[in-house]
Amino acid sequence: MRPIWTGSIAFGLINIPVKVYSGSEERALSFRMLDKHGHCPISYAKVCRITNKEVPYKDIVKGYEYQKGDYVILTDEDFEKVAPKKTKTIDIVQFTSENEVEARQIDKPYYLEPDAKSQKAYVLLREALKRSKKVGIARWVLRNKEHLAMIRSEGRALMLIGLRYADEVRSPDTLDLPKEKEAYTKQELDMALMLIKQLEEHFHAEEFKDTYTEDLKKIIDKKAKGKPIRVEGAGEPVPTDMRNLMATLKKSLEREKKRNKRIRRTRVTS
Repeated sequence: MRPIWTGSIAFGLINIPVKVYSGSEERALSFRMLDKHGHCPISYAKVCRITNKEVPYKDIVKGYEYQKGDYVILTDEDFEKVAPKKTKTIDIVQFTSENEVEARQIDKPYYLEPDAKSQKAYVLLREALKRSKKVGIARWVLRNKEHLAMIRSEGRALMLIGLRYADEVRSPDTLDLPKEKEAYTKQELDMALMLIKQLEEHFHAEEFKDTYTEDLKKIIDKKAKGKPIRVEGAGEPVPTDMRNLMATLKKSLEREKKRNKRIRRTRVTS
């Protein structure tokens, strides 16, 4: 893996040189855009809107439109002048309990690797977080934007988890949502709770796979070999009839009970 950022974790008066590595990767298939007639690949050119001529990458600069049609050009040096320390530091500003960070704020994960000479301080921070059961809340600059992050102990590693700022998280207040207590019966609620109980299991991330991409690969393979493709299953799901909600809950519960019995029998025999 290649690091996406190099700098230091600032922890009190301690600076720990680290490299930041992406902690996730996309598994989606990559597609090329083609001309439907000749299947030639389509490229995306950077074109000047005034001259309609393509502009080489080396001649492209960043500009901020401070008033209509007028731009201030910014260079890499200008971005660094904003706050030189911020571009080189993951600055831990406070420690808190992880459960105080809302799930909707959590963004992308990264791993932090220490410099060879800073491993002692790295381990010290890692173990202090582990024993205190706290996480560090930090600020850092990546790609010309200041980000909020959470630093936590993850096995032998320190993990940096990107966080969204509060004003980046949308409120659901504008949505047409049901009231606190809609017209369901106590029996329906009890049945729903029983269904949840039947589906309750410990979460193991490794048990879940991207089945859609796997199915898509099979279709690609068949098309490449000229084989026919058969579509299984119906179209869009039919919304549950609210007048028969109780009956549908009962059927769901019966189905899950049978499924759990099959799973238990399989585990016993295997």
